[in-house]
Amino acid sequence: MTLVIVLAAGSPAAGLPTHAGATLADRLADQWRGAGASQVRHAADLAELAALADAATGPVIVSGADLVAHTAVLRHLATSPVGPTVALVLTDPPAPGRAVVREERGQVVDAAVDGQLDGGATGVFGGALRVGLDDLPALAAAARAADSGGSPAGAALGPDPAGPAVDRLFAGLTALGTLTLAHRVRLLVAHRVADPAGLAAAEATLGAVDEDKAELRLSVKEKDDFFTTYFVSTWSPYVTKACARLRLTPTGVTAISVLFAVAAAVLFGVGGRPALVTGAVLLYLGFMLDCVDGQLARYTRHFSAWGGWLDTMADRAKEYVVYAGLGYGATAAGYRYGWALAIAAMTLQTVRHMTDTWYGVLHDEAARRPKAAGVGGGGIGDKLNAASTRVQADTGSLSYWLKRTVVFPIGERWALIALTVALFDPLVSLVAVLTWGVLAFAYTGALRTLRARWMRVPVLDTVDATLHRDDGPLAARFPALRPVGPLTLAVIGVLGPAALLVAALLRVGGDGDPAGLRWAVPAALLVLLVAGLGAGAAHNGPLDWLVPAALRAGEYVFAVAVGVVAGVPAWVVFGYVFVLTLHHYDLTARLEKRQAAPPLHPWTLGWEGRSVLLAIAAIGGFAAVVMATLGTYLFMVFVGSVVLAWVVLPARARRAAGVPARGGVRQPG
Repeated sequence: MTLVIVLAAGSPAAGLPTHAGATLADRLADQWRGAGASQVRHAADLAELAALADAATGPVIVSGADLVAHTAVLRHLATSPVGPTVALVLTDPPAPGRAVVREERGQVVDAAVDGQLDGGATGVFGGALRVGLDDLPALAAAARAADSGGSPAGAALGPDPAGPAVDRLFAGLTALGTLTLAHRVRLLVAHRVADPAGLAAAEATLGAVDEDKAELRLSVKEKDDFFTTYFVSTWSPYVTKACARLRLTPTGVTAISVLFAVAAAVLFGVGGRPALVTGAVLLYLGFMLDCVDGQLARYTRHFSAWGGWLDTMADRAKEYVVYAGLGYGATAAGYRYGWALAIAAMTLQTVRHMTDTWYGVLHDEAARRPKAAGVGGGGIGDKLNAASTRVQADTGSLSYWLKRTVVFPIGERWALIALTVALFDPLVSLVAVLTWGVLAFAYTGALRTLRARWMRVPVLDTVDATLHRDDGPLAARFPALRPVGPLTLAVIGVLGPAALLVAALLRVGGDGDPAGLRWAVPAALLVLLVAGLGAGAAHNGPLDWLVPAALRAGEYVFAVAVGVVAGVPAWVVFGYVFVLTLHHYDLTARLEKRQAAPPLHPWTLGWEGRSVLLAIAAIGGFAAVVMATLGTYLFMVFVGSVVLAWVVLPARARRAAGVPARGGVRQPG
């Protein structure tokens, strides 16, 4: 249930007659109802708005009365999935009494009515914002402060502040530090007007745009990767439109894309040129449907945290199932290391994704603390940051596409797999994926490390570090070796398993018996457990965002090393690491969607607990059974957490609140 408050105070345009005869304020109220608002109220002043915010039990939309926009613009703001509090931001020229904003990475980091910002303005406030339930107290406080002629930050606005009250309210809310995301308008029309001439011009612009066609084009991501932009998004909107007419849900399209990927993996395993070519075509079509599910969600405005989580998990599961098909196919064709390459590709990609996630969190945190991010400016990190910003702004240029392609995004990965497997064989495909993946990891890792040292913003100390380290009960009891730092300890922890794995592979390559290295498993485990000494230390170093990725690498490499030393079938090792990736992607997906920890997370034993069990099994000579059993157990815990988090617990909450169940929706991918 969403309440819309139309605030006309300080806006003479509210009473202007529109071409249909109604006043602009009344037409805007009708549009908000058409956009899905359950209740629309008019507030005479900021004091009345504060009282309404105090009494609200759900999200509140505050709208000025001088906005001329397509109804779709209002609906997009009301349903925006980027965050609980979202503001409309326009590119119109600044006007007296209206707020200008500065945004970074989609976050409004500053807003001011007088135009005095800490940095240049990147847009103007569009006169409407959606405020999440948790931010309503801040909204009420900002309204009361602005009503009294001041701001929550203590700055005086003057005895008779001019301009629309909604702008002073928004500036005050920003001054309180409320995390507000920016909602930009593309293809559709939204303008703020002040006189009859401006109203007439805005209405003429409004009528010149086909709203439905614009919405369909908007379903495509604004900035996507090269392959997706030119080889998928050029025709996928037609499929999106057809899916909407057939009343398919985004989740249904995701399920179909999973089936395509599984079918492609099976064909890659079967081998033979017809099967490989058919599998490549199915893989391409599956990726197209993977784009369509997000486009359908944006087109139909069906968003939810569940949908976003499902999209993330399905993408990774599909990709790794394809790796399994390639590994099996290469092995069946007589190549000795087919499964090994598949395991390596999965491990590399997961560690890369962990760094991607946490580097994104680092950037978001830096945007919220721009002054802290500027410490040490002028060095190589500052120059790299400025260069990256210039390249990103030069949309469509050669440097822009090179920057987006060299990092090896998902579209390019799937395209490379499809082409190499169709033209050559699964082994060449895996080698190509690993080669480009390693180069991309080296490139992004080096540049991000330099930029992160320049930003010097702690990230892991803003979240539950124990959860995202995936520590278990053993690590919680380790003493904290604070002077060394958690990242150094995590990197040291990787070295033991890596040395064991290299030694085991050398024996296998020399036709030796890796089982003779069983004595080295406890030593490798002890080195790995060194990473646990950083569990109790502060994770506030400039590079500590790399800790989760280092811990993932350490655990995966140790599991693979145990598998090689103990002679565990390669497909069992792959399956075990695959289940681990599901568990860890679950953690990062919940972080990105601002969800709580998995309900059964304590039952996963932690990275150190799982590693200890594998080491004991390797020493005792029953590693294959334990690895298969532990993998099955972890998968059951994962499924149990999914059912509890997304079905059982929400149903209980609805029953307790007396709210009827609603149909499932999703967040765009």
